[in-house]
Amino acid sequence: MKKIKISPSILSADFSQLSSEIKKLEEAGADMIHVDVMDGHFVPNLTIGPPVIESLRSHTKLPFDVHLMISPVHKYIKNFSDAGADIITIHPEATENLFESIKHIKDLGKKAGVSLNPDTKISIVEKYLNEIDLILIMSVYPGFGGQKFIPEVIKKIQKLNEIKEKNNLNFEIEVDGGINFTNSRHVIEAGANILVSGTTIFKENSGDIKKNIETLRSI
Repeated sequence: MKKIKISPSILSADFSQLSSEIKKLEEAGADMIHVDVMDGHFVPNLTIGPPVIESLRSHTKLPFDVHLMISPVHKYIKNFSDAGADIITIHPEATENLFESIKHIKDLGKKAGVSLNPDTKISIVEKYLNEIDLILIMSVYPGFGGQKFIPEVIKKIQKLNEIKEKNNLNFEIEVDGGINFTNSRHVIEAGANILVSGTTIFKENSGDIKKNIETLRSI
């Protein structure tokens, strides 16, 4: 049975207590920390930048799974690498040359991820799949936390997993957006092995983070 990894999104954390929130996630068994970076331009919201990530880096040994929703993204990749990102995920629409941006991430010694919005076709990244460590399938349109899961993305996860298995590729399939105890089963069965969740992890079961992580992983 494949290991299901949980990447809690700190977008749903208490921003006044981020360091302690991250420690709670680590103690609760999270596999990595998902950091949503939004620029108010590529997506209609504004969150955090490299200085915040750098300030949090010493508070956990967990990998930082950094999702860059910024455009143009290429010139900022090194900033986030230097700040302590371990996985850097970008959108094809946010760079003039996707291959060069992927290569830049890898040259910095980081894992490279590419994120596909609900309406972004797999074909855009298909020829780069042997260079990519992770594909992030968005199950909502990025920009805000707490949105409802778009069920149509299940077919996209299945198709991506079929391509992966047919070609014996090693990238991981991550899903982000509206993940809860009901739809997580369908996402895992479709082929995902990393689940990003914010609201469910921080809010369900009266905020019992450990229970919520274990429940998502075991469904």
